[in-house]
Amino acid sequence: MKLGFAFCGSFCNHNTVLDIYEQLAEKYELFPILSENAARSDTRFGKAEDFTEHVERIAGRNAVKTIVEAEPLGPSNAMDVLVIAPCTGNTLAKLAAGVTDGPVTMAAKSHLRNGKPVVLAIASNDGLSASAGNIAALLNRKHYYFVPFGQDNPVAKPTSLIADFSKIEETVLAAMEDRQIQPVLL
Repeated sequence: MKLGFAFCGSFCNHNTVLDIYEQLAEKYELFPILSENAARSDTRFGKAEDFTEHVERIAGRNAVKTIVEAEPLGPSNAMDVLVIAPCTGNTLAKLAAGVTDGPVTMAAKSHLRNGKPVVLAIASNDGLSASAGNIAALLNRKHYYFVPFGQDNPVAKPTSLIADFSKIEETVLAAMEDRQIQPVLL
């Protein structure tokens, strides 16, 4: 299986997602895609250059980092499934509204033209507030599948939601059968 794997911001989750990404690389051909923030932002969690090199080394290929590089993914039928993890509230909003202004949203748009699945592993501090409507919109949209998610810290961050990243592969396999794994809400 050819698996597109798009990393967005939510830098605090990158190490956890990278562990899953490494496991997937042992079984599937990976096509790494980085949001502009993931590709360029140095944060307290690490340097963008180090992150990019790590992602590319695991996949054995260069990451897609621009809209121009992402657009041919659909016409070339490069991927069977596209995973977006971590998928931020910002990316959710853009997907729900059909905004294509970066490599991840272009990869999704380009991939969806083939009627193939997009798997979303959300990590959003506003999942139960501003992003809730976007989650609902995408839950009901064809070809979108969610990695099960729940509140990560209901006391300190009452509106924050995070996917159970360990369920990415299970969600991908179900999505290939046009099936959403349940429960979606943990």
